[in-house]
Amino acid sequence: MASAVISSDITVLLVDDDDVAIEGVLRGVRRQGLECNMVTACDGLEALQILRGTHDSKRITSPFLILLDLNMPRMDGFQFLETVRADNQLRNSVIFVLTTSSRDTDRMRAYEENVAGYMMKSAVGPQFVKLMDLLHSYAQSVVLPAR
Repeated sequence: MASAVISSDITVLLVDDDDVAIEGVLRGVRRQGLECNMVTACDGLEALQILRGTHDSKRITSPFLILLDLNMPRMDGFQFLETVRADNQLRNSVIFVLTTSSRDTDRMRAYEENVAGYMMKSAVGPQFVKLMDLLHSYAQSVVLPAR
């Protein structure tokens, strides 16, 4: 199976407070030779700063996809989703949830906030290429919103 390639024109914003999980995703991206711009945020507040262009050092360019963990300090994934969907400049952001939570209530709540997909971290580990294939196919099949 060939490696997935996300166009380098696409930016992926990874929002997760778990350094091990972040490093795992970044290592997987490098190992698979994926071509995309990766930006990381440790929680929802930092992600909002990046998206709004107010972060001191991190910037994001359009088009972009967001991979969002739900369980984080300061601003969790649900608070982030609610804030993004209420913001006229950000409400059309394409967000995939990537989390450890297998609770049906979390999955339903995330879909109520119009996420593009809900993926379990435990299921992604050995299937990282499939996750990247999914994101690549999505990014290539749809016209992502511009800011």
